[in-house]
Amino acid sequence: MLKSRLKVLLAENDMTQKKLSELTGIRPGTVSNIVNNNIKQIPVEAVCEICRVLQCDIGDIFHYESEN
Repeated sequence: MLKSRLKVLLAENDMTQKKLSELTGIRPGTVSNIVNNNIKQIPVEAVCEICRVLQCDIGDIFHYESEN
């Protein structure tokens, strides 16, 4: 399963979830769900906006963990 590292990236960039939401146009609830790994799907456009704002790659935001 994919796990989000967004919480870590926000801390590294000294940015709040609210600020990320403002800069990307992604709803605050969606940002929170990504941070807390409570999201089933995310639009590609949203991932692109997060990458743009945090100047990172998708692999920096998500990583794969085996369910075993």
